[in-house]
Amino acid sequence: MKLWPFSRKSLASPDPALEAILGITPTASGVAVSAYRALQVPVVANSIQLISEAVASLDVHVKYVEGGEEIEVTDHPALSLLRGDANDWTTGFELIRQIMIDALVSDAGGMAWVNKVEDRPIEIISYRQGVLTYEADTETLERKYRIGNRTVPGRDVIHLMPPLTRAPLTLAREAIGIAVALDRHAGRLFTRGAKPSGILKFPKGMAEAAMIAARAAWRRTHEGEDTGGQTAILHDGADFVPLSYTSTDSQFLENRRFQIEEIARAFNIPAPMVGDLSRATWSNSEQKGREFLSYTLEPWLRGLEGALNRALFNEAERGRYVVRFDRDDLTRADLSTRATVINSLIASQTLNPNEGRSWLGLPPREGGDQFLNPNITTAPASGDTQA
Repeated sequence: MKLWPFSRKSLASPDPALEAILGITPTASGVAVSAYRALQVPVVANSIQLISEAVASLDVHVKYVEGGEEIEVTDHPALSLLRGDANDWTTGFELIRQIMIDALVSDAGGMAWVNKVEDRPIEIISYRQGVLTYEADTETLERKYRIGNRTVPGRDVIHLMPPLTRAPLTLAREAIGIAVALDRHAGRLFTRGAKPSGILKFPKGMAEAAMIAARAAWRRTHEGEDTGGQTAILHDGADFVPLSYTSTDSQFLENRRFQIEEIARAFNIPAPMVGDLSRATWSNSEQKGREFLSYTLEPWLRGLEGALNRALFNEAERGRYVVRFDRDDLTRADLSTRATVINSLIASQTLNPNEGRSWLGLPPREGGDQFLNPNITTAPASGDTQA
């Protein structure tokens, strides 16, 4: 008799099937918020997509550290995996984006396994959540990893842990539950009105059976799909009193806007970055962008760089090679401002012209390695190499 291998499931990162078996603990609003249900809330999906794609879109470099200086390397195998294809079916962009998504959604964090031959990485594989798992020592928190039933070394696993040992989505579960409840109320508001359309008043008392029959007759006549505009006929002195209050009486729109701010706050994202422009101005939009880099992305980038450094380099390379993401893509100003700044740095001899050209993505030119102030210095004659 053939025995199927035993499959281990991680409670720290349950897959949808395991969530269905265990059930999801309802929030205070009474809404059960699974990862899939949370992603149906637009601000949640937007926050996760914004952070993950912003990180994955940055240029990645492998650098050699020598004498405190980092020198860019172009021939390391890790670079081709991160810039090109991580494996036969996943690009480097998709790999980094998926690691970030998992870290934002799952308490287990974002993980990927590095396949190595002779201690050199040849591919990186991001598994479905629940396949690549770990167990942490209760005292030292040392993590031991498994792929199914197979134990894998920790040095072969890229593992980006979320802050506070809980994913932002988990920490925002109550706020997301309220947002889901408000969405459901909005759906009822525009279908059945989320309130009685009116009240039938009878001057005489009615037996229960008569009341049930009157209500059923009213619904058949006036609450069906093709009953709009029919004339109401009232018996026995009945009177219909319409109700005219609206959802704004309970500050419904303000509550929905506040939930956008609350969820954005849980992901540490400025509200204008997720489309809430109620307090955005021309003067603070650029500042919010810098805050997004400094306070939202930078901690994730530091953690991801450390996770990549730990898994992609062997013992001899560790500490001598590092992975770096280029933050300049997120802080790059408009061309006019950049030209003014570069010209000032060249004039102060902080940069030479070729370094300034590299900031603009232009190739170096002959004689551009000299530190001169073009505003007061005449370029040396050909053959004069004085710096």
